Amino acid sequence: MVFSSVVFLFLFLPLVLGIYVLLPSLRLRNWFLILASLLFYAWGELGYVLILLASIGMNYLFGLLAARTRHGQAGRWVVGAAVAANLALLGTFKYLNFLVDNLNAAAGRTLLELDPVHLPLGISFFTFQALTYVIDIHRGDAPVQRRIDHVALYISMFPQLVAGPIVRYSSIARRLVDRTVTRDDFSAGVQRFVIGLGKKVLIADTLAGPADAVFALPPDQLTTPVAWLGLACYTLQLYFDFSGYSDMAIGLGRMFGFRFPENFRYPYISRSVREFWRRWHISLSTWFRDYVYLPMGGGRVGHIRVFGNLLTVFVLCGLWHGASWNFVIWGLHHGLFLGLERTRFGDWLAVQPGPLRHGYALAVVMLGWVWFRADTLPAALGYFQALSGASAGAVQPLFLSITFPPEVIAALLAGAVGSMPVFRILKKRYLTAERPVAGGRAALMIHGRYGAALVWTLLVLTASAATVAATTHSPFLYFRF
Repeated sequence: MVFSSVVFLFLFLPLVLGIYVLLPSLRLRNWFLILASLLFYAWGELGYVLILLASIGMNYLFGLLAARTRHGQAGRWVVGAAVAANLALLGTFKYLNFLVDNLNAAAGRTLLELDPVHLPLGISFFTFQALTYVIDIHRGDAPVQRRIDHVALYISMFPQLVAGPIVRYSSIARRLVDRTVTRDDFSAGVQRFVIGLGKKVLIADTLAGPADAVFALPPDQLTTPVAWLGLACYTLQLYFDFSGYSDMAIGLGRMFGFRFPENFRYPYISRSVREFWRRWHISLSTWFRDYVYLPMGGGRVGHIRVFGNLLTVFVLCGLWHGASWNFVIWGLHHGLFLGLERTRFGDWLAVQPGPLRHGYALAVVMLGWVWFRADTLPAALGYFQALSGASAGAVQPLFLSITFPPEVIAALLAGAVGSMPVFRILKKRYLTAERPVAGGRAALMIHGRYGAALVWTLLVLTASAATVAATTHSPFLYFRF
């Protein structure tokens, strides 16, 4: 079940919201959200809901132990065991086939045989979130929770269960025991959800077809302009797909009284790779910063060690996204440029004109997406060949007319504009002024933003609902991570 499906939009969500508001106590509402979240997960992962329950139970116990042994060697052993257990769970399902395949390839023969292991939905996200809970208790950054239902709701809450954002327990601990939803909160949540839905179904899904078609072409059939056009489609598809999911998750959380952290802040306007990672998938980048990079010494050590720390963190970040060498290379790609920006090159870049810095950052990010999108290492290398102009391919005009109809061009243009804070600037400048209007005994204060926001939300919702009803199943890209 995905947020952009008919079942979720017109059955699951209305029922859950309706029952939730009718329940008389917060405790019943929490338990109901847990059951709804388990149903949401079991809809597509029935057999693997036990994995989610095992993670909840295991980390609840680790949290209790971490609170009792916070100081001294015993505490470090508890945290080490928690990290090992969670990574073992993640590694078994996500990396075991990768390890076996590479072991057999290195040996030149089949040493081990292993059937493909299914990857449980969202296991990377809920594993990292559970680890955050235990580690923060050990550090004294979060209170221990002795009620298992609160831990269960924190780990399994359906709005951000399968694709984030990764939420720290300390940020919602108080709202688990005391929260209310005002009319303004609910309204803001609905608006944020609709915006995310529109990002997903109107832009990301429209660009998915041409991106898939271009990346599926053999290198000898690719021309340089088509290769760049396909990469532009994927660049915008990935952003609007994932940021759309994050908007929907944040909006859903707001409807139930929770405030989830922002996960994207217009990353494609960045003027360095370092700035990009402050704007892209913020909850993941801050997770790696706080739980891997800083404990390794961060930027407080010598230049060589800093460079090594960055490479290590981003190799792990690449592996977190998927068990393949393409993701490892993608991580190295970003780690290398982050390290480069800490040298004299970074000093030189900082004084260059804004458009040059923006062009540099966008080029680095887009070229990195080739490793992210290509299915194999040879496919990525072939795509780079086409991008560089070294390929002598030729694309048939019929392919271009079928793959890039007017609606795709419109989605590309809308995506390019939407990836910049254009609407935020316009809203701030023109839609927030209050105007007094005489009428009756008192002056009325009309907020132009309310009417404009309502019209805009209804238009996006109508267009999105019509698109959802007319299309087939379209999962979010990050579900496979």
